[in-house]
Amino acid sequence: MGYYRKSFIQTIAILWVTTLWLTGCQGTARSRPGPLSAHETASAPVTVTRQPLTLSSLCHDRFVQHELDHLTTTADGVIHMFAANGAGLAINDLDNDGDLDLVLGNESGPNSIFWNETQLAFTKTPLSSGPTRAITVVDIDADGWRDIVLTTNTGTLNYWRNLGKRHFRQETLPGVASPAYVINWADLDDDGDLDLVTASYDAGFLTDRGNDYLLARQGGVFVYTNDDGRFRPTQLADQAQALALALVDLNGDRRLDILVGNDFAVHDQVWLQSDQGWLPAEPFATTAYSTMSLDQGDLNNDGRAELLAADMNPYDIAPATLAAWLPVVAHMERGLVRLADDPQEMANALQEVTASGQWRERARRWGVAATGWSWSSKFGDLDSDGYLDLYVVNGMIEAGTFAHLPNHELVEENQVFRNVHGKRFVAMPAWGLNSTASGRSMVMADPDEDGDLDIIVNPLRSPAQLFENQLCGGNSVQVDLQWPAVQNRDAVGAELTLSTSQGNYLRDVRVLSGYLSGDPTRVHFGVPANAKITRLTVQWPDGSVSIVEGIEPEMLLTVVRD
Repeated sequence: MGYYRKSFIQTIAILWVTTLWLTGCQGTARSRPGPLSAHETASAPVTVTRQPLTLSSLCHDRFVQHELDHLTTTADGVIHMFAANGAGLAINDLDNDGDLDLVLGNESGPNSIFWNETQLAFTKTPLSSGPTRAITVVDIDADGWRDIVLTTNTGTLNYWRNLGKRHFRQETLPGVASPAYVINWADLDDDGDLDLVTASYDAGFLTDRGNDYLLARQGGVFVYTNDDGRFRPTQLADQAQALALALVDLNGDRRLDILVGNDFAVHDQVWLQSDQGWLPAEPFATTAYSTMSLDQGDLNNDGRAELLAADMNPYDIAPATLAAWLPVVAHMERGLVRLADDPQEMANALQEVTASGQWRERARRWGVAATGWSWSSKFGDLDSDGYLDLYVVNGMIEAGTFAHLPNHELVEENQVFRNVHGKRFVAMPAWGLNSTASGRSMVMADPDEDGDLDIIVNPLRSPAQLFENQLCGGNSVQVDLQWPAVQNRDAVGAELTLSTSQGNYLRDVRVLSGYLSGDPTRVHFGVPANAKITRLTVQWPDGSVSIVEGIEPEMLLTVVRD
């Protein structure tokens, strides 16, 4: 992926072209290394608490949709310019009662916290106001209460410190000053606390806040190193059009690297972590054209994660679909120049590592190159068969871009795909996830603690949705990691492998993925109904390993590092 740099005048020209579009028609990777060294395999003693999940008797082989009392829209309901990007959401346990709570962002009006009172019953309270973009839930100050950090349409970061008893106080993140659209967290320097990575969305910021930040070279990509609660910035790039940001090991050296997904045909950006600092790299021969979402997951259970970058590409070529899409695509391509060696294609990019250690793009082979005007796109084992499935939320609304359509809206169905034994994806419309609400952010989690993954979506100009999983078959194991001796209490960056008689299933603890969507730190494993579980292996962020045995299905494990 290209390391994108241009002069300030060139940058303004590109931003001007992209703004006109909105206002008008609107390499190499190493495979996962072998056995860890003696130092890395140091045993980490743990205490394990086992809690049975509350299984549901509902089995209708589909999802059931519920509406939540939250509506992300503008004051008058008309969507202009970058309000079309919608707002984020996040899910995690905010009040330490063991249930996963929801935070939903808004465009105009209050953000919402939905406190989980069990069995999909929630109590709603407001939290500041939009326009909100990314939302993350993470314990920044290591006091045992998860905090909320969100971004806004102008790039301002809002830090809401959790005081307990369902109260928050807005504070500042010392040292964090540059505007950010998307953010992510992990312990990048292996010192036990959480560092911050941010990326700007220059086209939106130029519209919503002006160009002073560009003149001051405050845009682009920053790594903020956490130094006893003060964040020290390192600027990796002074420009970005970032909608997505992943922290993932791209070269198999067991260090998290940075992958920035850029909009507007700007090349995605990669930096590899090394002893010499952050090194720009181009590991992918083919990439998405306008990356709108990033996620990673081990799709074929070989111990190596695949990467998905979601883009805009219609999932059918019916005349009505082409009539809606072609004026926009034609105008977009007229405004931007494509180079002969441009690696970008206007399609989803699904990257996998070959046996020789090279990344290769395989979205068409898997059957997911075209999924619509795709926003948050995520992997999760929805049917609990041991293989990660894929859900993509779709749609677009903007008064100038889609002036030729009723209500200025490109109406599309969300797309869900079942993973067939790690070989390909097949569409599953029978699962009932083909909503036509204009989806933006989305998470997968188990708020009713019945063992399967439900889905929560924060659409634009439609009420928020909770899709209750009532698929039949399969079991699950869920894991909460706790590491109270360090500031990274949720062990963000840990890798977990569940070994069973039918295969090994790899998961990781992360803060954000998809599009503006904060993930739970609770890890979910689907397990085939007739599989025997042998052990859980936890590789902690410092390389130490813990082994947990005696695991039964339909169990929530709390693994506390001693």
